[in-house]
Amino acid sequence: MADLRHITHWVFDLDNTLYPSDAPIMTQVDRRMTQYVARTLGLPEDEARIVQKSYWRDYGTTLNGMMANHTVDMREFLDFVHDVDPTGIITHPELAARIEALPGKRLVYTNGSLSHAENILSHMGLTHLFDDIFDVEASGFQPKPHQAGFDKFVSHFDLPVRQSIFFEDSVRNLKTAHEMGFTTVLVRAKEGPRDEESAAPDEHPDHVHHAVDCLPTFLGSIRTAATPDDAS
Repeated sequence: MADLRHITHWVFDLDNTLYPSDAPIMTQVDRRMTQYVARTLGLPEDEARIVQKSYWRDYGTTLNGMMANHTVDMREFLDFVHDVDPTGIITHPELAARIEALPGKRLVYTNGSLSHAENILSHMGLTHLFDDIFDVEASGFQPKPHQAGFDKFVSHFDLPVRQSIFFEDSVRNLKTAHEMGFTTVLVRAKEGPRDEESAAPDEHPDHVHHAVDCLPTFLGSIRTAATPDDAS
């Protein structure tokens, strides 16, 4: 059992973390980002996709790249790309029960929009289990892995970093979290890396304290401040 009895704040990324990476959510977001870039820049979709991916690599998110190089209505972008159908996510009652059992404050920290997080959490039946959601707008559009975004997040909640744990599917986002002092948990892709940010089932980077292939299983195997002393 991983000993997490010192943890008082439980921070979860949303996409490909609270639900498995094989759920057809981010494929919808990715496709709509390409459509938005194509429409805004007047490009065919194959060229727009190249621009989209280069912005994602260089700026942390496609939106930040668009903001840096073009005139963009940020809320319009977020509303458009996150207009997705969440029903492809299979709900997991065991996950809900294990999140509910975590002692302390529970937060969602996402590079997506607030409405997107609310849509996904509502479908999964998890909304009532989280104390708050910190989205990309709350970060001042400074997305993970940028330090400025993390600093805003920590400051907003007056987060005790050494008593906080961060669950993520992104290797590069966890690197920033680790450098700040978070306990880090990498939720790995089930069937190989989704992209250059995610990790294959056997990967365990040095800046990751715990690498897991199934979030509910991991949460069911940890020792927390609420675990009975005679648990084994």
